[in-house]
Amino acid sequence: MSRHSTSQNLTRKGLVPVQRSGDVDYRLARERLLDAWAEGQLATDLICDAQPMLLRNAEHCGEKTEISCPICNEAQLLNVTYVFGPRLPAHGRCISVSVELDRINKRSGEFTAYLIEVCISCGWNHMIRSTTLGKY
Repeated sequence: MSRHSTSQNLTRKGLVPVQRSGDVDYRLARERLLDAWAEGQLATDLICDAQPMLLRNAEHCGEKTEISCPICNEAQLLNVTYVFGPRLPAHGRCISVSVELDRINKRSGEFTAYLIEVCISCGWNHMIRSTTLGKY
């Protein structure tokens, strides 16, 4: 059992729905990364490397969680949702309300939504889940 197994016991809400067989859940990769860090195999600056735009989006558009940062334990993690696909900016679109995600899900084309957890205190970030949206 991982030392960081508390995240396995918490439901990950977020805006990204769990809906299709092609969904990918990254919790096991998260646990493995945290174990490697706890064992000293990874430096903190290698895993607390959130880009400035991701930190801004987390602060202004992120969804608050009840999960403490596994690295610094100083802040609650924020969930950030990005969607990539046709007729969206190359850098994707940060989604802050479920209505916008529902609108994209009804559009023609294949879109990919990503749920990322972010700590604005230390810069920890990790993808939690991805799913396919849209009518294709």
